[in-house]
Amino acid sequence: MIVEFNKNSKQLTFKLTEDVDQHTVEKVRRKMDNEIKGYSPRKVVFDFSNIAFMDSAGIGMVLGRYKLAKMLNGNLEIINVNKSMKKIFDMSGVSRIINIVEEDKNEGVI
Repeated sequence: MIVEFNKNSKQLTFKLTEDVDQHTVEKVRRKMDNEIKGYSPRKVVFDFSNIAFMDSAGIGMVLGRYKLAKMLNGNLEIINVNKSMKKIFDMSGVSRIINIVEEDKNEGVI
């Protein structure tokens, strides 16, 4: 997981680097919470560009960080979601409460 904080926009970005399952969630949940509490960002962004799989533990992790961000007067957004991940977010209801920006496959193509 790569963590970036932009001071100007008060945006904290988590670029996930491995599939989000029970084992991954256990490793990153505490670190994410510490980063969110430490920076109190206006926006928390989860970048799913390298993620092809997520189980129910991953959905719980996303919802938990959403609640934490809201509690600290912030917002959460998910970016770079492929079709299968979008389907998971739609079926679980996550896409109804969290803004999801889908990956643009034609970006940079002329």
